[in-house]
Amino acid sequence: MKVLETYQNYYFVGIGGIGMSALARYFNASGKKVLGYDKTNTKLTTQLMKEGIDIVFEDTIDEKISVLQKEDTLVIYTPAIKTLGILDYFNQNQFEVLKRAKVLGLITENTNCIAVAGTHGKTTTSTLVSHLCKEADLPFSCFLGGISENFKSNFLYNGTQYSVVEADEYDRSFLTLSPDWAVVTSTDADHLDIYGDKGHIEEGFKQFAALVPDDRQLFVRKGLDIGRDHKTYAVNEKADYYSDNLRMDHDKIYFDFHTPSETVKDFVWEIPGIHNVENATAALAILHNLGVDFETLKRAIANFKGIKRRYTKHIYPNGKIYIDDYAHHPTEINAVVSSIRTFYPEKKLLVVFQPHLFSRTRDFADGFAESLSTSDELILLDIYPARELQENFEGITSDWLLEKVNLDKKQKSDLSGAFEKIKEKDFDILLTVGAGNIDTLYDPITEWISKL
Repeated sequence: MKVLETYQNYYFVGIGGIGMSALARYFNASGKKVLGYDKTNTKLTTQLMKEGIDIVFEDTIDEKISVLQKEDTLVIYTPAIKTLGILDYFNQNQFEVLKRAKVLGLITENTNCIAVAGTHGKTTTSTLVSHLCKEADLPFSCFLGGISENFKSNFLYNGTQYSVVEADEYDRSFLTLSPDWAVVTSTDADHLDIYGDKGHIEEGFKQFAALVPDDRQLFVRKGLDIGRDHKTYAVNEKADYYSDNLRMDHDKIYFDFHTPSETVKDFVWEIPGIHNVENATAALAILHNLGVDFETLKRAIANFKGIKRRYTKHIYPNGKIYIDDYAHHPTEINAVVSSIRTFYPEKKLLVVFQPHLFSRTRDFADGFAESLSTSDELILLDIYPARELQENFEGITSDWLLEKVNLDKKQKSDLSGAFEKIKEKDFDILLTVGAGNIDTLYDPITEWISKL
């Protein structure tokens, strides 16, 4: 393979994916010609096109593809796409075709790489690490799995000494990285279509942790068995780095942060949830070890605005509250609902949930049913299939899942009819949650509630 930067054209197969789009933005910012295909047009692909990236939504070999030469074109694809005519064309014509994770690994190989892994929490933690790096003006670039509310992107370039990456466990992609620093937030069972069982996914995280050269630069949530020496972090219990004394005052969360040698009181931010303080603890531990002073870190924590679709909250003058979140695993849903119940215990909660993948719905059906049963009312949308086909998962439907939910007020809906059903409901708090295309409800909902 040629040196990565020597290609002139970069074609992305599945460019609308959150991880793929960050890479596309990197090469586009580097002055390269970036093109791509995706199945559907979304807010993200629309934004990419505004940034000058050429995207098509039909699986055809058009003139823009046929004029590309294999000598100066690199093709990057996501393993979420199994079969595609465009991908077949590039392979048959002997173009250099690489997985997204491989390319990300090559980009970060010559940087001081900070990789954040975990089945939950990795997007918030990696975005927060990136935000702290930016506020400290460190020379870094970041490749994230979510859109930062602070810099309105999943990619930022501020130099190349450091790189911050979200280390994706799907398809064991994170094993292609070369992390100098790493965080492991969680190792819960997920992606069982890839790993088979919980034991194998835990082994995958141990293999990832083994890539970090220095025990002192590996930060693992306390209680996880990662198979080697490391630094621990926690909330409300002692660890190498931990936070405690959490309290809430006027929608702000205060907490104290402890290192092995000192205590720093009264960090404050507006991001709710104990799990998010845990994510902040990991980020603070790394930036402290990079030599950033606590005054800078306090200021940065205070102005962190979060990530789009990670507990994005709107409070309206009419008293209604709308929260939108990307959670697509029972543990994540529990964390979101638990935060809502903690801060708003008396308010009536309507949950609209879109399951993501037939395989995940099948593997965690009982967990989903239990977490969804904690709402006051539920609208369950059809399963978002992504890369999967219903014919391979006979009987795994939202109707099947709904029967397991222990709730009096529950119903199923397709996405197109969901907004009208929401408008008929009596609620104090509306939570839309899921990782598919449920985000298309966001704009209509915010506009409607603001006019009530």
